[in-house]
Order: sequence, then C-alpha cells, then structure tokens
Amino acid sequence: MSTKLYVGNLTYDTTETELRDLFSQAGTVSEAMLVNDKMTGRSRGFGFVTMSDADGAREASSRFNGSDFQGRSLIVNEAKERESHGSGGGGGGGGGGARRGSGKNSRSSQRY
Repeated sequence: MSTKLYVGNLTYDTTETELRDLFSQAGTVSEAMLVNDKMTGRSRGFGFVTMSDADGAREASSRFNGSDFQGRSLIVNEAKERESHGSGGGGGGGGGGARRGSGKNSRSSQRY
C-alpha cells in the first residue's frame, strides 16, 4: 500500500524531478508533487512524495527528515488527510445597515 509523505522547507527552486530523484534513494516513488501558489505559479516551498510501500516511506522519513537538501533542513513526515471544512457556510454576511445613495445628495437619503 502506498504512503504519502509531506516534504517541507524546500527551496523555491526545487523541481519535482529533483524531489523524485532524492526520495528514490529510499525506495520506489509513485509520485512527486510540489505545491505552487495559484496567483504567481511559484513554488510554496513544500510538496508531497508518494512512496509505493510503507517500508520505503519509513526509510525516506528517517533518512531525509532533518537532512540538508539544497542548503535547507528538510521536514519529512507522513501526510495527514485534509480536514473537511464542511459545506461552505461561514463567510459572507453584510447587507445590514443604512442604505447609502450614490447621487450628489447621498447624505440626505439617509433617514435618522
């Protein structure tokens, strides 16, 4: 059964190929993925590596957690499932209060 690992504290220049090559030293890598900022497309400095089996994941965690990679001390641990944030809700709001006009006498449109 495959195991997904969180890999943090990566440089913004790290590539998925470099990540895959590093972790393949500990076992078979099924997938290596960097997380990029949606607005800029730039790496956010972390990613995920899926190892094909639990033994490879354990080996990778013990070998690479705290190790130096491209001048940074890596953080490697088993990825946690993303928590569900429910079905929306929360934000929004607004609407209440006095209405404000948009004409030249906008103050006069408010009633006190």
